[in-house]
Amino acid sequence: MARRITAHRLTRSLLTSALALGATIAFASAPAQAAAWSTCDRWGSTSLNGYTLYNNIWGSGAGSQCSWANSGSSWGTWAAHPNTGGIKAYPNSTKDVNRTLSGLASLSSSYNVSVPSAGAYNSSYDIWDAAHKYEIMLWVNKTGPVGPIGTLQGSVSLGGHSWDVYKGSNGSNQVFSFLRTSNSSSGTVDILPILRWIANTKGWMPSDELIGTVQFGFEITSAAGGLNFTANNVTVSSS
Repeated sequence: MARRITAHRLTRSLLTSALALGATIAFASAPAQAAAWSTCDRWGSTSLNGYTLYNNIWGSGAGSQCSWANSGSSWGTWAAHPNTGGIKAYPNSTKDVNRTLSGLASLSSSYNVSVPSAGAYNSSYDIWDAAHKYEIMLWVNKTGPVGPIGTLQGSVSLGGHSWDVYKGSNGSNQVFSFLRTSNSSSGTVDILPILRWIANTKGWMPSDELIGTVQFGFEITSAAGGLNFTANNVTVSSS
């Protein structure tokens, strides 16, 4: 489950000395032009072009990680997390929606990413209602020993893709995970039909639920030796 930066999680702490060392390596891997933003701070964040970017190292046993951005839709992360179990981080871009599901006319996103062939991670959307009762994850690709919360509910074709659907709880909120049946590095997802299917077809959340944010990022479990994750272009639009 990807963890989202919320007010009660924003307790600042110093990074280990490994993060400071990782910064030099990370920024050597960033684009040649000077990035508009960069950080190795565990909770580092910034707002660019209507998106909020988070470095977001939230898991235990994490190693080094640094993020950079050219814009709100073009950014990347260098991570060197040990080859151990458990999610270490979810660097991401976040777009505020703040509209009820019944009041949305459209909600979609396009993605184009470059991801490593090694490590253990998924590239995923993490969609939250405003009260954080419901979390909807859309995995567009995955590598290594990673898996969703909950049990398989079946398969469905929605939003322009085919998914295996899982339903469960992390102890704090309901989690609905849609895993694309084959890996993809670029495409467009029509998110609104997926949310309506959850609410109106399955009855798993209210049809008038207030949708708070749409995030896209890399949920990283391990990245031994240092790996690059790049969101070449990720955009979210709604009306």
